[in-house]
Amino acid sequence: MQQILFDSSPAYLLLCLVLAAALAYLMYRASHPWSKTWNRILLGLRALLLFLLLFLLLGPIIRQINNLFEKPVFVMLYDDSASVREATDSTVLRNVEQKLQATQQALEEQGYQVVRTGLAGTPLDNVAYTAPTTDLTGALKKVANRYEGKKIAGVLLASDGIYNTGLSPLYAAYGFPVHTLGVGDTLQRMDIAIKNVAYNKIAYQGNQFPVRVEVMARNAGNRPVQVSLQQRGRVLSQQTKSANGDQLLVYDFLAAANDQGIQKLDVEVTVLPGEFNTRNNRASIFVEVVEGKKKILVVAPAPHPDLKALREVIEQNANYEYVLHIPGLDEQPASVLQSDQTDLVIFHQAPDLRGTTRELFLRLLKTKASVFLILGELSDLRLIAQQNMPLKLDGMPREFDDVTPVVNPAFPNFELSASATSLLTDYPPLSVHFGKINVPLQAAPLLYQRIGNLATQKPLLAVSVQDARKTGILLGAGIWRWRLNEFDRTEHTEAFDELFGKLIQFLSTTDDKRKFRSYPLQQEFSDTEAVVFESQVYNDLFEPVYGNTIALSLTDEKGKKYDYSYVLSQGNSQYSIGGLKEGVYRYSARTTVNQKAEEVRGEFAVVHRQTELQNLTADFDLLRRISANSGGTFYNVAQLDKLQADLRKTEATSVIHTEESFESLVNLKWVFFVLLVLVTVEWFSRRYWGSY
Repeated sequence: MQQILFDSSPAYLLLCLVLAAALAYLMYRASHPWSKTWNRILLGLRALLLFLLLFLLLGPIIRQINNLFEKPVFVMLYDDSASVREATDSTVLRNVEQKLQATQQALEEQGYQVVRTGLAGTPLDNVAYTAPTTDLTGALKKVANRYEGKKIAGVLLASDGIYNTGLSPLYAAYGFPVHTLGVGDTLQRMDIAIKNVAYNKIAYQGNQFPVRVEVMARNAGNRPVQVSLQQRGRVLSQQTKSANGDQLLVYDFLAAANDQGIQKLDVEVTVLPGEFNTRNNRASIFVEVVEGKKKILVVAPAPHPDLKALREVIEQNANYEYVLHIPGLDEQPASVLQSDQTDLVIFHQAPDLRGTTRELFLRLLKTKASVFLILGELSDLRLIAQQNMPLKLDGMPREFDDVTPVVNPAFPNFELSASATSLLTDYPPLSVHFGKINVPLQAAPLLYQRIGNLATQKPLLAVSVQDARKTGILLGAGIWRWRLNEFDRTEHTEAFDELFGKLIQFLSTTDDKRKFRSYPLQQEFSDTEAVVFESQVYNDLFEPVYGNTIALSLTDEKGKKYDYSYVLSQGNSQYSIGGLKEGVYRYSARTTVNQKAEEVRGEFAVVHRQTELQNLTADFDLLRRISANSGGTFYNVAQLDKLQADLRKTEATSVIHTEESFESLVNLKWVFFVLLVLVTVEWFSRRYWGSY
């Protein structure tokens, strides 16, 4: 619909008409060489031209109203998980797909926009039934999010009703009716399934680690269920328990961590006669056996709440061992205090003014072990300043300032999260020695001091890397108040744990000085994802270089070798390998740096996920309740014709969107051409008859 609007009163149209006619009459009232008929025609053309020009001077605006009809969306959501394929006859699945395709065509003829999609939310051409997990709630939420703002007439969910990931679909509101089609086998059969295997992913060489196996017995009666723990086909341990009806059986094993690297252990449940699903009777676990924990030695002259705060942080990491030494109170044997046994020494107010930790401090400082100094009232600052430490004294300070922390966003060695940075600024103050302590420029500040509301450039916590030694220095004790304050405000200590966890990790880690590095991004991959390698090559200045050819070799447990090759380029330092089967793989990456062959070796594991095979008994009751809660209808495979007939009865009501636009009439091209035609016809006619 179109409507003409005016900037001024439409009454001016009459004036324009009169003025145009008068001007045309004045021009054509004199004698002329053409007939009266042509004179009237030319007068009319001139009057029309003048009227249009005067009309355009009034600034007319065209208001355009367009109605757009948007088809309602109907989504056919397929549960394309492996459990549907395993428990449903292939003939039945083909029949279901054919019927649903016919239903799709019928809905499209009725005026629906029909979309076929799988659990991942992507459009489907063919249903493969290979999804490794089932998240019905997530799939329905993806439909709602993808078509937000559009009218969703309904969703048809073809599923077995089994979900093993995400929330229950019964406790979510979707805003559209969900019709469900039950596909699968609801018959309760006898099944012995490995429900869960709990174990430590990291074990230390020479130790034993526990493996707990949870086995679910369904309809098994009173039968013995035997579970064995195996490695490379050899049975390490075996246990038998009796099942009594539907029951969860728990088996606890101990395995030895003998060799470094990734160990693969197999858990197997003996198959019982008449068992329907035997694929869930076996599972594999992968345990990384490492040489030993990093030892963090804490030396203090006296007990202090800071020591417990540090202990809480350190013991969160399974790779760390916390060792506390307090002379005369909690002493460690001399063998433990050896520098070659320690990765990081934390001196809390040590060396102290009383001299109880002086000898140990000087002995450990002669080594290359990393050091973290926490200064306080008991610290012997003069002795510390005499050593090669990132600390300079200007006289002996005897007074203290109360300062709060400010995070340095330009700290080069690691980065704190935004939430941690925000929480740190509200920590209570620490007492630091007043004005007489300086940190050298080569030390990188992690925290600055804020005195009152004034943020200064004086370091509170700084890190220095010099002569192959990493040194951290905190100029005030009392960090236990930080942890307690954060817990009081948030009931968590995430910012404190992140700050000191990353600091301790950085200080205790030996820098990698290799010029060629190549490693998998994870130690454990699923067999449904690609194994991704990251490679880096450096020159003598440890600047990244590109163009090197990386030769990568993989060897599986059977000794089969796979060779790959790729060229390292800027912005593309990763290489993906897909299709690897379950197992432990040894890798070797080789390249040439400065005409010297470099090689990196390691291991990673590929794990087969069997989540979809744990339960193959369809749950149609869940589908009925989903439909009832959302206003939809449940159908089974035998009711496919009824499903199609019911959907044919629904009316596809389009959504009408109205668009309103405004445009000045003078901007329209056709107006220009109308005026041009009028001028041309009049001018050509006058020339033809011999007038100007």
